[in-house]
Amino acid sequence: MIHIASQIIFIIAAATGIGLFAKRIAGIRKNILTGRDADYTGQPSVRWKNVLLLAFGQKKMFRNPLVAVLHFFVYAGFIIINIEVLEIILDGILGTHRLFAPVLGGLYSFLINAFEILAVLVIVSCAIFLIRRNIIKLKRFISKDLDGWPRSDANYILITEIVLMLLFLTMNTTDLVLQGKGYGYYAENPTGRFIVSGMLTPLYGSFSEATLVATERSCWWLHILGILAFMNYLPYSKHLHILLAFPNAYYARLLPKGEINNMPAVQNEVLYAMQPELAPADAPPPARFGAKDVFDLSWRNLLDAYSCTECGRCSAACPATITGKALSPRKIMMDTRDRVEETGKNIRLNGTFKDDGKTLLHDYITVEELRACTTCNACVEECPVSISPLEIILELRRSLVMEESNAPQEWNAMFSNIENNFAPWKFSPDERDRWTGETG
Repeated sequence: MIHIASQIIFIIAAATGIGLFAKRIAGIRKNILTGRDADYTGQPSVRWKNVLLLAFGQKKMFRNPLVAVLHFFVYAGFIIINIEVLEIILDGILGTHRLFAPVLGGLYSFLINAFEILAVLVIVSCAIFLIRRNIIKLKRFISKDLDGWPRSDANYILITEIVLMLLFLTMNTTDLVLQGKGYGYYAENPTGRFIVSGMLTPLYGSFSEATLVATERSCWWLHILGILAFMNYLPYSKHLHILLAFPNAYYARLLPKGEINNMPAVQNEVLYAMQPELAPADAPPPARFGAKDVFDLSWRNLLDAYSCTECGRCSAACPATITGKALSPRKIMMDTRDRVEETGKNIRLNGTFKDDGKTLLHDYITVEELRACTTCNACVEECPVSISPLEIILELRRSLVMEESNAPQEWNAMFSNIENNFAPWKFSPDERDRWTGETG
């Protein structure tokens, strides 16, 4: 049994870590729900299929098989290896060591061996990802979108995962050496031989028992405290998608990608103008057209912003980005998330939102960016977690045109033609079919 002081310290650390994490997640949930209400609950069977294929199966990642496999190793390692965290937590609370070893018998050794192989794969995959980002410098990873914190964030996460896996392997290795020496409680619950850590035991064979115990305990504590710290870092990082990819896939927009959300209020205004007798006497005025700030976007758009992985696949496929225009779909999502964070903080400080003189439109996302979008849906098609930057772009652009009458001259000419001629061209309906009678 481990000293009771260690149990107390562990319980305090675990409770603090879990409590802070829960508080942060609750805050993010509140931020997301400041968006407009929208119904994304229909067709549950299709939605669960999306969760299985896109979130669990990472279907879109496999367009590049090598990267997909490496990403899968990291993803599986993160999910599966942390099953052993359950044993660490119970050991910490109960003051035991390798609690599951005598209960699971040979299965325990099999599981730890599988975890160790995954740990090696995670280390290799993370090292390759670091090389891709910092040495090879793939174009989408050196974009100005990622200048500053976003670029460092990705590196910190990869390095942290490598360190956690190394701690796990070192902990197992020193544990095996102590078992072989028949030392104390390490020998009470023999685990059998582990593949990876078993190969590393010669490195520690000359260490004294006291040094081995200190190393094993240090790795044990650093591993679990590192996981608690990582858990609390996650909600402030792009790696929040590890959690939000699942609800994001479930609540994905199921309409055809080219179908734009129409505004019933606008349609009704046109209908009532053409047939005034249909207009109700107490018809409410139309709500705001489009979105000027995050409150005008749907909660689903804000969930998108928090789910963004900042992988840059959307921007790498965007024709506007490729041709050097101001638009980057990745930046649209990052700016939206930054604004939601700012408005959420404002609400927490003041009890309700107090006008800060800023809006998502203009202060975060510029007119030039919005006008560069061709609405081709390439960003939506490429996103591995079903994010739609295009929805946000269209809502902001709708506000520009319909609320501020802010449109290029070419657009205004087209709007005028549609209004007067019922088509984008400057020909009256009577003249439109004249070409059919022309000969030669």
